Amino acid sequence: MSRGRLLLALVSASSLLAGIVLGVRLRARLDPATEAAIPASGPAGLLTLPGPDFSTIARRATPAVVNISALQVVRTDRSPFFSDPFFREFFGRDLPFRIPQEERKTSLGSGVIVTADGLVVTNNHVIEHARQIAVTTADHRRHKVTLLGTDPVTDIAVLRIDGHALPALSWGDSSTAAVGEYVLAIGNPFQLNQTVTMGIISATGRSNVGIVDYEDFIQTDAAINPGNSGGALVNTRAELIGVNTAIYSETGGYQGIGFAVPSNLARRVVEQLVAHGHVARGWTGIARIADASDETGAALGVTEGRGVVIVELVRRSPADRAGIEPGDVVVAVDGRHLADTAQLRNDLARAKVGSELRLTILRNGRRHEIRVPVEEAKPDA
Repeated sequence: MSRGRLLLALVSASSLLAGIVLGVRLRARLDPATEAAIPASGPAGLLTLPGPDFSTIARRATPAVVNISALQVVRTDRSPFFSDPFFREFFGRDLPFRIPQEERKTSLGSGVIVTADGLVVTNNHVIEHARQIAVTTADHRRHKVTLLGTDPVTDIAVLRIDGHALPALSWGDSSTAAVGEYVLAIGNPFQLNQTVTMGIISATGRSNVGIVDYEDFIQTDAAINPGNSGGALVNTRAELIGVNTAIYSETGGYQGIGFAVPSNLARRVVEQLVAHGHVARGWTGIARIADASDETGAALGVTEGRGVVIVELVRRSPADRAGIEPGDVVVAVDGRHLADTAQLRNDLARAKVGSELRLTILRNGRRHEIRVPVEEAKPDA
């Protein structure tokens, strides 16, 4: 053996021996519990480390998520010349001989079983204008459906399906939901049943989205796609903390921004729909409001440019009788400072029938407190 090869062999042997000794010493320092927690080597001898495992939560939650298909019939007036490009170019939208027609569409969405006897919560827009509603559970059984009530203001609807001892999700407390908390979104996007996606809570109390009248959404980056509407947003305790409602998208697909109705709000709506078939919502007669901009606020005596201007009132309404006037600037409700119109709108909508709201207002630069009784909203209010 040449001198160079002998030297190379000695260096290699020394390196191998040093590695073995170092490995033995490191292994001796490991706590037995820590050592047991490290998994065996993976393919090609690579060490695999454990990540967050949501399989137990998914196994508990997915059986309670159902597939909903709704046959919707939309009435339209269409001319027999609609498909003729010559007539469309000549008449534009005023095509002659318009004939009433019915257009049938199938809406697909999701729902969540919240009681073992078959109470299902979903979105109103999933079953709106539906003539037939079909619910298929995770075990591929189709169930008879009864529509108990809808609330377009919050986009919540309640169904009942036949059955007993059904898998159900328990309600969680959405007021404890924290930004950064892990959540799972479960639903049936693009007819792919029982799809589970994972993300975090991106924001809470999200409003001014333009989806429904009353907005207090949980925002999440868990993938929510068409067909997920009405599905479950669950926390790491497999509790229902939100009903998946909508996505923000410029393409129609997932872009990392989804919205869910908080469970506390959805639960109150469900309880009223089950008990009465409708939601008894509070009304004060404050018809139109606007944010106090810096310029507007300064003119009205709002020192920090915050507050909500009362633009219009209904005559002889509770707010009118209590002494509220157009031009008043509401700066606090029950002692809580207002940030914008969305907060006041939500405070008014949350107010219980028969209660009172203590509004702190600025009028001509002076602060006043006015108690406004809350009455039940009439259908034409």
